[in-house]
Amino acid sequence: MIRSELIQIIADENPHLYQRDVERIVNTIFDEITNAMARGDRVELRGFGAFSVKKRDARVGRNPRTGESVHVEEKYVPFFRTGKRLRDRLNGKD
Repeated sequence: MIRSELIQIIADENPHLYQRDVERIVNTIFDEITNAMARGDRVELRGFGAFSVKKRDARVGRNPRTGESVHVEEKYVPFFRTGKRLRDRLNGKD
């Protein structure tokens, strides 16, 4: 599912809302999650999962094409951990 499909589904299920308002709501939610993670905060959506940021230390990597060693700088990467309810639903334990 892509963002526009999510917006369309929410708009269809809530006919009292304009699609542009639904789009603004969805974009605001994603922006707030992104901003919180950029600050290093953890975002938890109960039953769904938690978004956090993990630090990857600098290391010496390898160029797979040439085999040459390359320096990879430290970086921060997004991390998602599923919630129990989502995990149970995916495994057919509704």
